[in-house]
Amino acid sequence: MAQKVLIPINGNDVAPRFDLATEVLIAVGGGVRAKIKEKIVVLSESSSEKLCQLILAEGIDTVICNGIEEEHYQYLTWKRVQVFDSVMGSWKSVLKRFYEGTLKPGEILYKDAD
Repeated sequence: MAQKVLIPINGNDVAPRFDLATEVLIAVGGGVRAKIKEKIVVLSESSSEKLCQLILAEGIDTVICNGIEEEHYQYLTWKRVQVFDSVMGSWKSVLKRFYEGTLKPGEILYKDAD
Protein backbone atom coordinates (compact mmCIF):
# COMPACT_ATOMS: atom_id res chain seq x y z
CA MET A 1 0.00 0.00 0.00
CA ALA A 2 1.38 3.41 -0.98
CA GLN A 3 2.44 5.71 1.84
CA LYS A 4 2.20 9.47 1.32
CA VAL A 5 4.93 11.27 3.26
CA LEU A 6 5.58 14.97 3.89
CA ILE A 7 8.95 16.32 5.04
CA PRO A 8 9.49 20.03 5.77
CA ILE A 9 12.85 20.78 4.12
CA ASN A 10 15.59 23.38 4.13
CA GLY A 11 17.76 22.82 1.06
CA ASN A 12 18.79 19.15 1.09
CA ASP A 13 18.04 18.63 4.79
CA VAL A 14 15.03 18.13 7.03
CA ALA A 15 14.08 21.65 8.18
CA PRO A 16 15.17 22.43 11.76
CA ARG A 17 11.66 23.58 12.71
CA PHE A 18 8.24 22.51 11.42
CA ASP A 19 6.74 25.97 11.95
CA LEU A 20 9.44 27.84 9.98
CA ALA A 21 9.60 25.66 6.85
CA THR A 22 8.85 27.34 3.52
CA GLU A 23 9.40 24.20 1.43
CA VAL A 24 8.09 20.67 1.82
CA LEU A 25 8.79 17.43 0.06
CA ILE A 26 5.80 15.21 -0.66
CA ALA A 27 6.66 11.63 -1.59
CA VAL A 28 4.48 8.66 -2.48
CA GLY A 29 5.88 5.15 -2.42
CA GLY A 30 5.05 1.65 -1.34
CA GLY A 31 8.19 0.08 0.00
CA VAL A 32 11.82 -0.55 -0.83
CA ARG A 33 11.32 -1.76 -4.40
CA ALA A 34 8.40 0.47 -5.37
CA LYS A 35 9.07 3.60 -7.39
CA ILE A 36 8.87 6.70 -5.19
CA LYS A 37 7.29 9.80 -6.69
CA GLU A 38 8.60 13.04 -5.22
CA LYS A 39 7.57 16.67 -5.54
CA ILE A 40 8.71 19.80 -3.75
CA VAL A 41 6.09 22.38 -2.82
CA VAL A 42 7.16 25.96 -2.04
CA LEU A 43 4.90 27.64 0.51
CA SER A 44 4.06 31.35 0.34
CA GLU A 45 4.97 31.79 4.01
CA SER A 46 6.02 29.75 7.01
CA SER A 47 2.97 28.84 9.07
CA SER A 48 2.40 25.69 11.09
CA GLU A 49 -1.38 26.11 10.76
CA LYS A 50 -1.20 26.32 6.95
CA LEU A 51 1.21 23.40 6.91
CA CYS A 52 -1.26 21.32 8.95
CA GLN A 53 -4.02 22.30 6.48
CA LEU A 54 -1.82 21.21 3.56
CA ILE A 55 -1.08 17.89 5.28
CA LEU A 56 -4.78 17.14 5.68
CA ALA A 57 -5.75 18.44 2.20
CA GLU A 58 -3.07 16.28 0.53
CA GLY A 59 -4.08 13.16 2.48
CA ILE A 60 -0.62 12.75 4.00
CA ASP A 61 -0.13 9.52 5.99
CA THR A 62 3.19 10.38 7.65
CA VAL A 63 5.07 13.56 8.56
CA ILE A 64 8.81 13.37 9.16
CA CYS A 65 10.21 16.48 10.82
CA ASN A 66 12.74 17.79 13.29
CA GLY A 67 11.38 20.29 15.82
CA ILE A 68 7.57 20.44 16.14
CA GLU A 69 5.49 22.08 18.84
CA GLU A 70 3.55 19.67 21.05
CA GLU A 71 0.23 21.28 20.03
CA HIS A 72 0.79 20.51 16.34
CA TYR A 73 2.17 17.05 17.08
CA GLN A 74 -0.96 16.22 19.09
CA TYR A 75 -3.26 17.69 16.42
CA LEU A 76 -1.70 15.67 13.61
CA THR A 77 -1.70 12.41 15.56
CA TRP A 78 -5.34 13.09 16.53
CA LYS A 79 -6.07 13.38 12.79
CA ARG A 80 -4.41 9.97 12.38
CA VAL A 81 -1.22 11.27 10.77
CA GLN A 82 1.88 9.39 11.92
CA VAL A 83 4.61 11.83 13.05
CA PHE A 84 8.32 11.02 13.22
CA ASP A 85 9.83 13.97 15.11
CA SER A 86 13.37 15.01 16.10
CA VAL A 87 14.72 13.51 12.86
CA MET A 88 17.83 15.16 11.38
CA GLY A 89 19.69 14.54 8.15
CA SER A 90 19.34 14.88 4.42
CA TRP A 91 15.77 14.36 3.29
CA LYS A 92 16.96 11.72 0.79
CA SER A 93 18.55 9.54 3.49
CA VAL A 94 15.56 10.06 5.81
CA LEU A 95 13.07 9.13 3.07
CA LYS A 96 15.12 6.06 2.11
CA ARG A 97 15.20 4.85 5.72
CA PHE A 98 11.45 5.47 6.08
CA TYR A 99 10.55 3.37 3.04
CA GLU A 100 12.96 0.65 4.20
CA GLY A 101 10.99 0.59 7.46
CA THR A 102 14.02 1.40 9.64
CA LEU A 103 13.44 5.09 10.50
CA LYS A 104 12.79 5.94 14.15
CA PRO A 105 11.90 9.27 15.83
CA GLY A 106 14.99 11.06 17.13
CA GLU A 107 17.40 9.68 14.52
CA ILE A 108 20.35 11.73 13.29
CA LEU A 109 21.32 10.64 9.79
CA TYR A 110 23.92 13.18 8.71
CA LYS A 111 26.62 10.52 8.62
CA ASP A 112 24.65 8.46 6.04
CA ALA A 113 25.95 9.01 2.51
CA ASP A 114 23.45 9.60 -0.28
